[in-house]
Formats: sequence, structure tokens, C-alpha cells
Amino acid sequence: MPKEILKNIGEKELIKRLSKYMPNNQIIDDCAFLRTNQQDLLINTDLMVENTHFNNRILTPRDIGYKSVTANLSDLLSSGCNQILGITIGLVLTSRTEWEWVKELYEGINEALFEYGGSILGGDCSSGKIKTICITAFGIQGKLKLRRYACKPGEVLMTTGFHGLSKLGFMLKSESLKEQNLLTQKLKIDSEKTFCRPRPNVAILDTIIKSNRNQVLKEIGCTDSSDGLYQALSDLATASNCTTVIDYLKIPKHESWPTGDIWNKYYLFGGEDYELVFSLPKEWARELIKKDQSITEIGFIKKGKASVELMNFPNNYHLPSQIFSHF
Repeated sequence: MPKEILKNIGEKELIKRLSKYMPNNQIIDDCAFLRTNQQDLLINTDLMVENTHFNNRILTPRDIGYKSVTANLSDLLSSGCNQILGITIGLVLTSRTEWEWVKELYEGINEALFEYGGSILGGDCSSGKIKTICITAFGIQGKLKLRRYACKPGEVLMTTGFHGLSKLGFMLKSESLKEQNLLTQKLKIDSEKTFCRPRPNVAILDTIIKSNRNQVLKEIGCTDSSDGLYQALSDLATASNCTTVIDYLKIPKHESWPTGDIWNKYYLFGGEDYELVFSLPKEWARELIKKDQSITEIGFIKKGKASVELMNFPNNYHLPSQIFSHF
């Protein structure tokens, strides 16, 4: 019998198997939750690997540093973090890496920390055949917990911002997009900016809390779209054991976003947009939209098997079973 390899197993199955060596429910959310006597902590680790997430042709070292931090912070935010404490950095560098590259990387890291809070707490480095940046971020759990498992039937499904821009930005930077004639200059600029410099909306948590007239709920269903909008919906459905329903006519798109099946694919499966995808009770959702017009209702949660359902897709568009995977 041939041995299993990661390419065939896939990222989700790999994580599922690794979870057997951890406490129960340790992998169900983006961040680890650690209760202490003083304050509850959120901890998250993310990797950026050369030729998987970056190379010198599509991202500058400064952009790599900035993005490696904000990708982590998006996970903290999507769990309800209200204060960034800091990060540790693990580096794998080739022996021929130029000091200027490392200097610019750390300048980008510090640029993000200056903007969002926290500092470099330590780390380690080693040599290897390709560059790898491993960042672990630490934050304080706010009073409202955001968890994938907390979606409830009857709630409104919502998202911040647009999706698909980072995917498009990557394709533009890597010169792999054939349909450039369909793009406006503004869409090109916005997409490349989203890919190179993702900006998690750190103010959104406070807005969500302030829009809640009923102070009883202490947790809501939420994740981010780092692996794509469709994957975020699937993760919420799986963790909450319910069905997430998305209405094509309601999803927010960039004003210049083209139409067609391939653009729906980029939008739903792109990844690295770092927008929040979450659910709220109807009254709470209405109040939130009044306070922040960048938040959009895109569907709802209903009882049923853990799955994603699609409404009002043009031409009976059928989504391929294609989700983001690092393998």
C-alpha cells in the first residue's frame, strides 16, 4: 500500500489528525485561548514561506514583514482580541540572504506593530534552503468572545469589506492574470494594495459591542476570510453544526469588479482578504449596519447539516469543491 502524502491528505485533514495530540477543541478556532489569573490571552501562530506565500518578485521585504504581522492580527481580531501585546519571530534564512533584506523585513514588521500595537518580544533564527517567517502573536481577550462554534439558527450572516481583491492583487503582481483588459485602474491599485498591505479593521470589535442593546450575549460566531469567503462560511457551518446560507445578490463587491464565473471563483475562493465573516441576532445586526456602512448582510444561519448553501447565483452557477490549502 503506498504511503499517504500531504498533497493527497490536504491541510484540513492534516490539522484534524494533529488535533488528536492536543486537548479537546484546541483547533476549532483561529487562536488558542489561555485563561490566567489576571487576564485571558489569545495566542496565534502563522507562517510565511518563500515561494508559497511570497518571493522577491511579487512582494518587497518590507511588505512581507508588514503582511506577516497583520495576518496574525487578523486571527486575533476574529477571536475578539482588544489589545495586542506583542509577537515573537522565528526566522529561517539562507546563508546567502543579504542583510538589507532582513533589515527591510524588520522595518515592515515594526511598521505594522507601530500601527496596531505591541512589540517584538523575542524569537529565534536558523539557516535553511528557503526563507520562512514564523510569527506568534499574543493579545488580550476582550469581553465579547468571537468563536467559530457560536453561530445560531435564525441569525444574520454578515461580512466586512470586499473579497477577492487579494487574489486579484497576487495575480497582477505575479503577471498571471489573462483578463487584465477587464480591470479599471482603480481596481488594479486597490487589489495590489490589499494583497501587499492587508489592513485588519481593528475598530470593528468596539463597534459590534456598542451596537448591542442586549448585553446578555458574551460570544458570537465569527472567523476571518484568510482562506477565502467560501472556506470561512464552511468553517462556521462545521464548527457550529448548522447551515450557512449566502445570497449572491447581497455580497459586497468592488465597484469595478467584473462579472462571470471566473470572477465569482476569484471572489469566493481567493483568500488573504482578512475580512470578518460573522453572525448576529437580527436586531443586533440591524443596529450594527446603522453604525457602520462597511458591514453587509450576506445571508443567514439555519438548522441543518454543516454545509454552505447558495442563493440567487446567476446561470445556476455551481461552485467547485475547491478550497484554499497550503498543500
